[in-house]
Amino acid sequence: MTSVVSDSPFVRACRGLDVPHTPVWFMRQAGRSLPEYRKIREGIAMLDSCRRPDLVTEITLQPVRRHHVDAAVLYSDIVVPIAAAGVDLDIVPGTGPVVAEPIRTASDLDRLRAITAADVDFVAESVRLLVGELGATPLIGFAGAPFTLASYLIEGGPSRTYLKTKAMMYGEPQLWNALLSRLADIALTFLRTQIDAGASAIQLFDSWAGALSEADYREHVLPHSARVLAGLADAGVPRIHFGVGTAVLLNAMGEAGADVVGVDWRTPLDRATEIVGPGKALQGNLDPAILFAGWDVVRRETDRVLEQGKAAPGHVFNLGHGVMPETDPDVLTRLVAHVHEVSAR
Repeated sequence: MTSVVSDSPFVRACRGLDVPHTPVWFMRQAGRSLPEYRKIREGIAMLDSCRRPDLVTEITLQPVRRHHVDAAVLYSDIVVPIAAAGVDLDIVPGTGPVVAEPIRTASDLDRLRAITAADVDFVAESVRLLVGELGATPLIGFAGAPFTLASYLIEGGPSRTYLKTKAMMYGEPQLWNALLSRLADIALTFLRTQIDAGASAIQLFDSWAGALSEADYREHVLPHSARVLAGLADAGVPRIHFGVGTAVLLNAMGEAGADVVGVDWRTPLDRATEIVGPGKALQGNLDPAILFAGWDVVRRETDRVLEQGKAAPGHVFNLGHGVMPETDPDVLTRLVAHVHEVSAR
């Protein structure tokens, strides 16, 4: 990481250092709501677009140009590395990742091999191109956490109940741990590849961990996520850990080893600071739905989040989940400018 990037407001906030203004970026800012994204993606499947460094570079840069956010996030998907590991899957529009042959038995696990940096060389090339384009703006790389990846592999796609996932977790703990251990290795390789290519920070998405109790999370999930984060402790970049519906898990997620804990919109940041524990910066946490409520509401709620975020050692402003596709991009641009103006010191 260059000295200019390491001194950026985003990286400084992640490290709990003084910042000239609260940095802001948005999960799913690369794509989703931007008309220029929809135009460039016409006729190109999601996974195919993630494998084209030229497209990845342009899509990642689009929100930086338009919104003037403080960090770019790599355009990719959490299932990219498991596809590289040999899993037959597709990202179906309107549905999400769909796995052709779910992993349900020990023999199924043989279809999920380890990956090397060479398996995802297109990601490394994308990162290198982006670092050259971004200059002083940090690039965030990311991966899916073992539990969330496992849920897709076991269920065969998105789920509301996670019945098959939990059945394996409770009923076949040996197979469960073998699967999550392999997914931890895959995530670690995927993240290390991005860092080695120049990513300035990483985020580990445990999007669906909120389906678990704290006790189950601590026993069945935390050790595997902690191994991923610990494996990057020597990388010298901030590590962010995020999940949805994780109010009861925030303390445990704080123990997983990240430098920054992402908080969804359900928990006020001043309260989250008490739960997560000392020494952790926080990221979040405006409800994405508020962006549809009119500017007066957006401004009021943004100011509330900024005020509550002052309780944390460092605060990175973000939504409490990803940008919705229907979001007006002009509202996001205006929101970034407002955060910068109100928080300027």
